[in-house]
Amino acid sequence: MKSLPSVKGALTPDRPLADLTWLRVGGPADYLFQPADHDDLAQFLKALDLDIPVFPMGVGSNLIVRDGGLRAAVVRLGRGFNGITVEGTRVTCGAAALDAHVARKAADAGVDLTFLRTIPGAIGGAVRMNAGCYGSYVADVFVEATVITRAGEVVTFGPDDLNFRYRQSDLPEGAVIVEAVFEASTGAPEALRRKMEDQLAKRNATQPTKDRSAGSTFRNPVGYSSTGRADDNHDLKAWKVIEDAGLRGATLGGAQMSEKHPNFLINTGQATAADLEDLGELVRKKVFKNSGIQLEWEVLRIGDRPIKS
Repeated sequence: MKSLPSVKGALTPDRPLADLTWLRVGGPADYLFQPADHDDLAQFLKALDLDIPVFPMGVGSNLIVRDGGLRAAVVRLGRGFNGITVEGTRVTCGAAALDAHVARKAADAGVDLTFLRTIPGAIGGAVRMNAGCYGSYVADVFVEATVITRAGEVVTFGPDDLNFRYRQSDLPEGAVIVEAVFEASTGAPEALRRKMEDQLAKRNATQPTKDRSAGSTFRNPVGYSSTGRADDNHDLKAWKVIEDAGLRGATLGGAQMSEKHPNFLINTGQATAADLEDLGELVRKKVFKNSGIQLEWEVLRIGDRPIKS
């Protein structure tokens, strides 16, 4: 085992990750590091052997960890990274702040980040993935992010540095977002709260929010999120091409494409990571055969599959 840096936070070897993900699957990480603060994280990354990969992990809401686990140091931010402050139209938030909490606190101050309310996960992942819904995206409100690089340097990235696209950004490998600044339009707090209540009601009516899922499984082939408007076109939405291929409710082991929303991959109780990933790959294959459309994963899949004996 390689020697590891001394830390102020918690550094745990061979830490199982299943209980840290929404899908509740996956093997252990070689190391799980929960830094105490920015300096602790920067010093850890600076001193960590460069041969050890680093994977920043949020709340595990958009993630399949494979059953063989992850040969890396997983960084999971906690209480020292979840602050939220609002000054005028600018909202500064730690990367571990939940998207929903940021939306609510901004609304209380009359700042419209309501689109974040129904996005599962934390701000670091939202920035990395350019999260969005109802026609709005992180890129629309993003000002800058504080990032600690794999070499332990603290840098500030603006929109041009991250080069946002649909569900993508150019965050360097092994870098960890620790804080983000957004700027948005204003509105009456009560009106913003009502808007979020409407969005939640719509989500709960159309998505399997009580099941173990990781949110949308595949990116929309059309290249943008659903707008939620009555005139939205669903022809090239992932759920529609999955349904057209006859795969609503499809199962493999303990994995299922949701009956309620066929672009949600769910763990019905006893699924392995292999069940979930293999069902997803089966869906991709059958959708391509049916429509010629190549679905791209939105859920991140990391780690190793066990070697079959």
